[in-house]
Amino acid sequence: MQREQVLDYALNLLEQKGFTLVSLEMLADGLAIPRTQLEQYWPDREALLFDCLRYHGEQVDGWRSKLLLDDTLDPQQKLLARYQVLDEQVRQQRYPGCLFVAACSFYPATDHPIHQLAERQKQASYTYTRALLDQLETDDPTMVAQQMELILEGCLSKLLVKHQLQDVAVARRLAEDILRLSLCRKNGALT
Repeated sequence: MQREQVLDYALNLLEQKGFTLVSLEMLADGLAIPRTQLEQYWPDREALLFDCLRYHGEQVDGWRSKLLLDDTLDPQQKLLARYQVLDEQVRQQRYPGCLFVAACSFYPATDHPIHQLAERQKQASYTYTRALLDQLETDDPTMVAQQMELILEGCLSKLLVKHQLQDVAVARRLAEDILRLSLCRKNGALT
């Protein structure tokens, strides 16, 4: 079995069951392999969690990079594309990004490697948003990026608990509204 297959399966388990319930035993049972085989790569649960988040972060980084290079989309579409992907994933009972929010709660110590890994992913999301807002020359891109990231993180936090597709639509609408308001302020419509 390939390492990536194990990590994909582990990510799915983590998204469905949460950080507290997923163990090496559960993973080994689900994959029908001996736990000792997993321990060759991940000596303990924390090593598995770290590697899962690192792997997931690489997937998200790749998606963002690909999106930034997509010339068929304008910056507004690139900003809102995350909600379309999130919608598609939630329909498949997958919750990408939610694990980074959960990791910061489950490992609150800011010097913990898992917390730091999750925070780097949150910062990468902010940087992505801020860069696109700069392209749009929005009014106060720092504040608008913070607002948009707060909406996204709130949506991901709620998805962790409720797993309701409608929350993605609500978050998208809020993000659209904030973006629209910032563009109106830029053009002097609200002065």
